[in-house]
This record gives sequence, structure tokens and C-alpha cells, in this order.
Amino acid sequence: MAREFNDASSCWREILSDVSGNRELLSVVEKIAKENLSPAKVVFGTSGWRGEIGADFTFNNLRIVTSAIIEMLKSNDKSVMQAMGVSGFDAVRRRGALVGHDNRFLGPDFAMEVIGLLQKNGIKTWYAGEAATPEFSAGIEMLNAVCSINLTPSHNPANYAGFKFNPSDGGPAGAEITARIEELANGMMKQSVIIQPVKPEQVEEIDLTSLYIRYISERKTLNIERVRDFIGKEDCIICVDNVHGATRGRIRRILGESNKLVYLRTEDDYLFGGIAPEPSEKNMQGVEKILRESRAKFRLGVIMDPDGDRIRYADANMQIPMNYFGAMAFHFLHVHKGIQGIGVKSVGTSNLLNAIAEKFGIPVMETKVGFKNFRPYMLKTAKERAVVAFEESDGITAYNHTLEKDAIFGLLLAIEMVAVTGKNLSEYLKDIMDEFGHYYPDRSGIAVDRSLVGEPLIKKLSVISVQYKAGTEVIIGGEKRTIKNVITVDGTKLVFDDGSWLMIRPSGTEPKVRFYIEARTEQGKKAVFETAERMTKEALGME
Repeated sequence: MAREFNDASSCWREILSDVSGNRELLSVVEKIAKENLSPAKVVFGTSGWRGEIGADFTFNNLRIVTSAIIEMLKSNDKSVMQAMGVSGFDAVRRRGALVGHDNRFLGPDFAMEVIGLLQKNGIKTWYAGEAATPEFSAGIEMLNAVCSINLTPSHNPANYAGFKFNPSDGGPAGAEITARIEELANGMMKQSVIIQPVKPEQVEEIDLTSLYIRYISERKTLNIERVRDFIGKEDCIICVDNVHGATRGRIRRILGESNKLVYLRTEDDYLFGGIAPEPSEKNMQGVEKILRESRAKFRLGVIMDPDGDRIRYADANMQIPMNYFGAMAFHFLHVHKGIQGIGVKSVGTSNLLNAIAEKFGIPVMETKVGFKNFRPYMLKTAKERAVVAFEESDGITAYNHTLEKDAIFGLLLAIEMVAVTGKNLSEYLKDIMDEFGHYYPDRSGIAVDRSLVGEPLIKKLSVISVQYKAGTEVIIGGEKRTIKNVITVDGTKLVFDDGSWLMIRPSGTEPKVRFYIEARTEQGKKAVFETAERMTKEALGME
């Protein structure tokens, strides 16, 4: 008996409850996505607009967002054009747009919708097919394109689709651009506008991987020949888990064929085997098994998310999260490759980078969460240029590389790191910590009343920075600590005299308060978490 569904969400719940048995229901989702004309609220978060396929991410809503971008570009608004890095709409049409997608369900169909509307308005287009986010960023620069539209929700579950929009510098679009897209798109949504599909007149395909290889070769932050030589000559194994995503095949094309390179989860699978396709500790089990079973001298493993902008590392001894790897990358690029500049990281990341930079007399900039906040320090014209820029949530880029986070770059950098130092990642990390200090980051949070979401929660939590100023003494785990520094770029971060810290940050979308902490011993984390929770509950009147 055929199952009937009134909406896409209920269909997705059925699919995800048994991905092997209910895969045929994807055709139902496709039908709903094409027929559903209900409007949605468009919000471009830290990395684009995301929505559930068939529920809010529908074919008509995709056409609305694309039309909003076209209207924005047609308006020739001076501030928008400046942010886009283009002189006007004539230049937009001439320089063109890159369009592609990750491995998600309906990715090619969504891309054709976008290409058709762009071509109708005289904008040159290239179709990248399935491609990774960093390849779009490199491709924009290599082609001198005006923008890219990458249809991906990054590491979100299988029921999501997404829309990333990057201007001509290759980085994530800033608020000057996304606020205007939101305004125009939501205006059309309120009017329940229906936009008819437009079939592309022609589809010009582009090989972004070949452009990416040229890009990293020309930029020279990485020594690709050193990496290839290491794999060819040394006793090593490198395991890459692609989680069925758009990074599959990329490393093989960059580094060539080798039995020392092992690839996991490269098959087509819109449903990711039923897992959330993120570079999490849990999802590293397959990689760790390969590394444990190998007897190679050098063992390195990574997992990348579906669009290739997030990465997590492991060797035979431990997993190395970005909190550690970002600091290691800074040390490697500065000490071993002589790259000059500053350290840049989001405010919730480990202070291991700060300890390294302080000994070298190098400044560190801590930004709000969101990779787009690194842009001022990544531009070639920047007065203070980043040696490395990374965020706690597995994203990294570096000097003279793309303004987007790049998992492919992150892997190649890790291989070069092992090749140059002659050490596995955990050995290199131990050496760094022995010299600059040991740091143990973690994160947690608590739920709060739903009525507090947004501005009310921000206002209540702001009293923490007023009450706890630099010089204030705080009892943590029975010991006195003095607040050395207070950072308020994103929530409130209190740095203590022993180098430990806590950050209390409200979620912008959920009834939650998030805690980011770092202790100087593994055992000390519990006390720092308890302090963060106590301060939060005091501020919210929960005690």
C-alpha cells in the first residue's frame, strides 16, 4: 500500500528512520519540493541560507532567492557593488557566475534552476557540477568571476539543502550583501510570488578541481611537490573519509595514485548512510580503525564534511581537533616556513595559539564566530595579515590562500607538516605543548526558557561583563583566579591569570546558552564549566 504524506517534513522523518528501506520515498520529496509554493523566511547565517528540502527549500523559494540576488545586482547600489568587488551590472553580466552543488539530493536540478534565471538576465554562467566549497573560492579568482552560488548546507543532515553566495574575492558574503538579499527575498515571500522556471539555453561546464590545483601551486603556501615526494618515499599511510561528499576524488587528482592513500565512503549516497555528515569525534571511527591496523611509521587520517570546508584530524595516538591543529598550523607556517603575520581565530578557540604567538611577540586577533569575520586579515592588502585563520568548528585557511575555510588545504598542510617535522601530529603537538604550555578546551551549554531567545537573552547575559571586570577575583574549583582580560566581541570571554578561560555566549536561534572553556589540566575542565554555569544562572536569575 502506497504511503501518503501531506508535507515534506513527515516524509523526511520516515526516510531517515530507515534510510536503507525508505530510500524510494525521495521521489515523494522531489514531487513536494516542485509543487510546494509556500513561502519561507530567508536568513543567511554564518554560511548561507539553509532549509529542509521540500519544506522551506523548495524550487519556487530557490527561484525567489536567485531572483533577489539578480535584483540586487541590477540595482547597481554603490555599497553592494563595492562589497561585490564589481563596477556595475554590465560587469556582472560579462564576468559571470559559477554555479554548482555538493552531493545532495536534487543538487543538479537546483543548479539548473539558478543557471536558467541568471542566463535569462544576460549573466554568463559556468556549471561546476559537484564541487567542494574551497574549489568555488579558488575558481572565482582564477576565472575573475563576479560570484559563485554553491548549493550546499555544509555539514547539515541529509534532509537539508543550502545556498552559499560568495562575491568576487572568493570569501563568504558579508552583511552588506546578505542583508540586501534577505530584504528582497523576504519581500517577495510576503507577496507569495511565484516565479516560473527557466531552462538554461546552454550549460558551459567548468573543471574546478584543475583550477584549484593551479591555484594552490601558484600561491605557494603549500609545497605540493614536497607532499608528493613524502608519500612516494616514506613509510606512511593517509586515510581520508569523504563521507560521500564533494571532496571525493580531489586528493587523488592532486597527489596521484598511491596504495598509501586510503579513501573511505566515496560512493554516491544522498542519505549519508543515515548519519549526520559532520567531522565529529564519533564519525572518525572508520579512520581510526585504518590507522590502528597499520604499522606505518607515519599515520595520518582526516574526515571532511560534504562540501569540503570542515576537517578533523587523527593519528595512531589521538584525534586532533581544530583547536589544536590551528595552533600547530600557526607554529609550522611561522617557524618552519618563515611566514610573517599575525594569528587570527574566532573567540571561542583554544589559547594555545595565544601562548605561541606571545612568545614570538606576535599579535593575535580574536573575532566573532563566522568565517566571514576573518576577511579583513586574509586580504592581500591587509595591514595585519593572517599567518593562519581558524575557528573551533573545524574550519581553517592560511596566508595567501582562499578567504573560505578549506578542508582540502587543511589535509595537504597536515601532510607537509608531518613531512617537514618528521613527526606524527600527536608528537608535534606534544613538543609544542611542552614548550608553550598545555591547554584543554571543551564546550557545553544549558537550555533556557524559550521566551528568552534573541535580544532578551543577550541583554540578560550582558551583565556578566559588567560584574566581572579585569582584576576581579573568582573562585574556580576552590582556587582563587584573577580575571586577566575580558573580551566581548561575541558573548563574554573571561581570561584568567593561569591562562584558563571561559566564554558565555547566547545562541542566536535556540533557547540555549553555550559555554566554551579551556583549562590547563584535563581534570580542571569540570570546575571551569561549573563556574560558567554558575555565572550564567546568576545573570538569568535561575538560582
